[in-house]
Amino acid sequence: MINKKALISLLSQPSAPYREYFVMEWAKKELLQHQISFFQDPQGNLVLGVRSEQEYRLLLAQPEQEPLRIFIAHMDHPGFHGVSWKGPDTLEVKWFGGSPRKHLNGSKVWIANNEGFFTTGKLVSPVLDAKKSHLVKAKVKVKKGSSQQLPKAESLFGGFGFRAPAWENKGIIYTKAADDLVGTYTIIELAKKASQLKPRRFIGLLTRAEEVGFVGCIAHFEQGWFKEGKRQLLFVSLETSRTLPGAIVGKGPVVRLGDRASIFSSAYLEVLNQVAKKKLREKYQRRVMDGGTCEATVAVAYRFPCVGISIPLGNYHNQGFEGGPDCLKKEGPAPEFVSLSDIKGMLMLCEGILEEKLPWDDPWEKKRMDFKKYLEAGVPFLRSL
Repeated sequence: MINKKALISLLSQPSAPYREYFVMEWAKKELLQHQISFFQDPQGNLVLGVRSEQEYRLLLAQPEQEPLRIFIAHMDHPGFHGVSWKGPDTLEVKWFGGSPRKHLNGSKVWIANNEGFFTTGKLVSPVLDAKKSHLVKAKVKVKKGSSQQLPKAESLFGGFGFRAPAWENKGIIYTKAADDLVGTYTIIELAKKASQLKPRRFIGLLTRAEEVGFVGCIAHFEQGWFKEGKRQLLFVSLETSRTLPGAIVGKGPVVRLGDRASIFSSAYLEVLNQVAKKKLREKYQRRVMDGGTCEATVAVAYRFPCVGISIPLGNYHNQGFEGGPDCLKKEGPAPEFVSLSDIKGMLMLCEGILEEKLPWDDPWEKKRMDFKKYLEAGVPFLRSL
């Protein structure tokens, strides 16, 4: 079952690209409480399932028959950094990642610093990039008390604000940031069950700065640890991805065949598809999720096998495509939303692909047997000419 209290607590943590501190601390506390091993790589990414770089590299060096499944999600969400004060209540900000493009002026934002939530404000003077695809910079009119001293502008960061950081209504979670804290939550929950499996076949990788070009993930691959090892690897991207036809909120997790940039590994996707049929029956979806890109494409570029699982996401990057509570105007700022049942399905899929003796070496064996039956039935007709 999904722990709604824990999920909402995680979704409520402040986060933006390069400002993932509170998500990290939440994750560390949860991992320590459940005695799950972890360490941070040199760029601050969290690696779950091992205690140190040395233990990680030893695990990668073991030539086990079972592939090591490396589950990846990111801890950041699009947001802004403070740049400078332009008056006693006006903060100039720089935006990082995707964003709404319409109805931005006067929209509510939350603001945090290294101690937590600091205050709220309103966005003014928004500037989009040359292609009008996302926000680049703006000013924020900051709400503050008369005795409140101004902190350093560079210490502040934030994002779009709503009635609460996260809340639930009839099985739907609304939040300032589901992408990709839902994936982060899923990997932490998975680690509670998977970290003691024998032979060891689970690693969780929680990355930084995905929203600005997979920066944390790329840095982790560039360490060279994967290429040094002898272990067969399978990277599993867990994402919270924009709704599309065939990827609808509440209809189940999506077996992600690819993203906007690449198609994933077909043989491993067939294993994932078999697991989905067994575990979820008809309660899953399957398509190329080309509304964006994900960290599986990093694995593709570095020539490693990968698959993807997505949770359909309403109001992707806080853009009010689907509307709903606190969406004042279509395509303006709005809470992202996801289905609790979809998250449960994602966790079940992840548990399923951690099982032993899945047909990794030859997932198409049954399909070939079917093909031979088709041929056998058709041979008399082929000879009839």
